[in-house]
Amino acid sequence: MIYSDIIHQKSRRCFPIVMLIARTVAMPVIPYRGRFAPSPTGLLHAGSLMTAVGSYLEARCRGGEWWVRMEDLDPPREMPGAADDILRTLEAFGFEWDGEVVYQSQRHHLYQAALQQLIDSGHVYPCSCSRKEITSIARRGVDGHVYPGWCRDGCRKQREHHAWRLRVDDVPVSFADRLQGVYQQNLAHDIGDFVLLRADGFWAYQLAVVVDDAEQGMSDIVRGADLLVSTPRQIHIQRCLGLPTPGYCHLPLLVNAAGEKLSKQTLAPAIDRAAVAKELRLALCRLGHIPPAECQSAKELWQWACANWSLAAVPAGPCQL
Repeated sequence: MIYSDIIHQKSRRCFPIVMLIARTVAMPVIPYRGRFAPSPTGLLHAGSLMTAVGSYLEARCRGGEWWVRMEDLDPPREMPGAADDILRTLEAFGFEWDGEVVYQSQRHHLYQAALQQLIDSGHVYPCSCSRKEITSIARRGVDGHVYPGWCRDGCRKQREHHAWRLRVDDVPVSFADRLQGVYQQNLAHDIGDFVLLRADGFWAYQLAVVVDDAEQGMSDIVRGADLLVSTPRQIHIQRCLGLPTPGYCHLPLLVNAAGEKLSKQTLAPAIDRAAVAKELRLALCRLGHIPPAECQSAKELWQWACANWSLAAVPAGPCQL
C-alpha cells in the first residue's frame, strides 16, 4: 500500500487491536515481517534512507512483509508536515509497504494496557526524581546517567506528577545481532531502572516500540546502529510482559565529517525527491552494494538490488557522508 492509498485513513485506527498486552496476537503465520519506523522530527535524510533501503531489501529478499510505522509520540519535537513528507518521499523512491501506515499517536490505549500489566505485576514503580537531581549526582552509563534507585522503595519527594520506572536486574542481557554480532549489557550497571512513562505524560520510546512490534507481529527488526544500545532494555521489557523477542539487525550509521550521526540536530539535509536514482544508488553503495553503471533508473536499481542483496556485504561500522 502506498501513500496515496492511505492518507485519507490517517485519522482512524490503523490496525485491529487484539490484545491486552500479554495475550497472544492472532495473526497469520508468515516467515518474515519487518518495518521502517521513522520519527517525524525532521524530513527523511540520507541516513534514514539507508535504513529504509536496508530494511526493505532484507524483508523482500526473505519473502516477507515490510510495514511503515510513524513514531509520533513526542509532539514538542515534531516538525509540522514531516510525517506526510516522509511518506511522499518513500513513495517517490518506489517503496511499497504492506497494510496501512500505523501512527503511534493513535495507540495510547495499548501503551496504557502494557503499563498497567507491569504495575499489577510489580515490575514498575512511581518516581518523583527530576532529571536535574539525577544528573547532579548519578554516574554516566552507556546511554546517559544511571538512575541510582532513589524511589525504588517509595517516592522520595511528594510532587504533583511522577514518572513510572521499570526495575532492572543485576544480570547480563545479551542477544546475537545479525550484523553487529553478540551484544551485551548489565542493565543495573549500565542503565539503571529506566522510564516507561515520563512525568510530563509522554510515553517513552522503549515501551512504545516493544508494544507496537509485538502487536504488529514483527519477526525481525532492521534499524540503525544508534539503537543497538537500546535493545537490551527492549528485551527486558519483552520478558517482563511475556512477549516474544524478534530477531535484530542494526545497520551501519551514516556520519558526517565530525563523526556525528546524520540527524536534524546535525543539520542533515533532506533527501532530494528530484534525484531519486542518484540518492538510491548512493544508499546502496553505502550498504556495500555497487550497482553496475547500466542501471540508471530507480526501477533498474531496485531490480538489481533485489537480485543481489546480501547482508554479508553490508559493513558493520559507520560510513561517512
